[in-house]
Amino acid sequence: MEKFSNLGVSKELLINLKSLKLINPTPVQQQAIQPGIEGKDILAIANTGTGKTAAFGIPIIQKLNNDIESKALILAPTRELSIQINSHLKDLMGKNIHIKSTVIIGGDSIKKQEKLLKQNPRLFIGTPGRIYDHLNRKNLKLDKISILVLDETDRMLDLGFIKQIQQIAEYLPNKRQTLLFSATLPKNMKRITEEYLHKPIKISVEKKEKVLENISHNVINLDQGQKYERLLEELYERVGSIIIFMKTKHSSKRIYLKLQKDGLSVNAIHGNVRQNKRISILNNFRDQKFRILVATDIAARGLDIPHIEHVINYDLPQRTEDYIHRIGRTARAGKKGSAISFVSQNDKKNWNLINKLISNNNEITNKFEKEPINNFKSKRHNKFKNKVKEEDQKLNKSFHKDKKFSKSRRFNKNNQEENQSFKGSYSKDKKLLKFKRFNKNNQEENQNLKGSYSKNRRPSKSKRFNKNKQEEKHNFNESYSKDRKPSKSKRFNKKKQQEKHNFNVSYSKSKTSNRNNQNDKQNSKKNYLEDKKLSKFKRINQRNKEEKQKSKDENSSKVKKLSKLKKINKNRNNPRFENFNK
Repeated sequence: MEKFSNLGVSKELLINLKSLKLINPTPVQQQAIQPGIEGKDILAIANTGTGKTAAFGIPIIQKLNNDIESKALILAPTRELSIQINSHLKDLMGKNIHIKSTVIIGGDSIKKQEKLLKQNPRLFIGTPGRIYDHLNRKNLKLDKISILVLDETDRMLDLGFIKQIQQIAEYLPNKRQTLLFSATLPKNMKRITEEYLHKPIKISVEKKEKVLENISHNVINLDQGQKYERLLEELYERVGSIIIFMKTKHSSKRIYLKLQKDGLSVNAIHGNVRQNKRISILNNFRDQKFRILVATDIAARGLDIPHIEHVINYDLPQRTEDYIHRIGRTARAGKKGSAISFVSQNDKKNWNLINKLISNNNEITNKFEKEPINNFKSKRHNKFKNKVKEEDQKLNKSFHKDKKFSKSRRFNKNNQEENQSFKGSYSKDKKLLKFKRFNKNNQEENQNLKGSYSKNRRPSKSKRFNKNKQEEKHNFNESYSKDRKPSKSKRFNKKKQQEKHNFNVSYSKSKTSNRNNQNDKQNSKKNYLEDKKLSKFKRINQRNKEEKQKSKDENSSKVKKLSKLKKINKNRNNPRFENFNK
């Protein structure tokens, strides 16, 4: 057996391969790694589970690590396969090698991918459709691509990616290395090999019979209506992780919901499931968080989960070659597995074609061919029913336990207890008089209040009391301020009110004169302080002038007062002031 060290692999990669416990290369890796490192084109035909990703991944990592300016592009048919290739290559890089890689697939947000592309990655992995979309938007440049890998090329051609592959090839440089890997070699693929490969090294590893040696094939002939019951039997009898393959999205969703109702740990993958959810489901299945996975042919290729032990073909595939890819999910890396196929009368033609691919060197056990299909319910079926009953009982017990903790149940329970205690106390106290019962209830309420109410309740009462007092004060002040004006008027007599009314005008005028005098005094003080600095003679002259002016003002004010008094005397003679004179 050859080792990786003999194939020209660098020391950094050898350390990472040892940490992954990959010591001996597979036949594909023995023939493909060395020419891949040398820069030659490769045409490799190999089935699933033969180590193809490491066969093209090791030369890519080594070349990109040695040449900083070089870049690589890997095209895959499905999203799941491209994600798996990226994770496997990251494991091969380890902590020693640092190469940025991006996954460009449909179903993921384009804006997120644009941000990743701006970080200048050197390894691009994705589906042809989304990569061509980024090329049209000018988000991606493939001028410096030195290695192109086409993985599962036959599947890409079946899905109709020929045009997109040709359009992507126009953006690539002419001088490049091309690695083409496929499980089969159809006629369409021969044209691509002639166009894109230059003097390729052809590698063909292991026939289909050798790949399927570790898989035991079981065929069950039954009617379409009996498939689900038989599926439940097989699921309870077998141990380990299981994949159930369905034909359509709707059928896979229907079976998933049925199995979930029957209490099995199951999940589903199909075309209607979003990409983020698919990744999380596959990661949970890889971590063995659930046992059964229901899937369409999306999971038939590129799904590398080593702990899968059984594959059940609930519906046979439409293409005979897809059968090999389906059962290739089990018995990976030299392990053993089993494949079960449900064959109805409508599926016999497809099964005969599949049988030709497998029957040469593989034994196929046909169940229920001689026996009539209606009599297949045996002791195992009764055991299955008993198992289902036991599980239902366990579920009901756990459900009732959990139900006790619900709010409605607790509330009803407390109400029942309160009603019972009330009935007991009521029956005892029925003989007592009304006032005794009343006093007793009050005592019990006080005791309950002391025990149940918290200490924080007492300050809350005081706060409420203070708040009420404050509100009352506030209301009282408002009412008092409103009522205060009429209270002043009540203190005065009616006569004084009349006097005020008559003398308001005269009083207001005299008041204005007094105000003017006060203002004059204030102004004189200011002037005095200002004139203090002047000489003595000037101040004396200035004072004399001011005294003359004051005398004039006083005379004028006296004249005015006399005129006012005359007017008042005239008014007193009027009959209106008779009451006033009295």
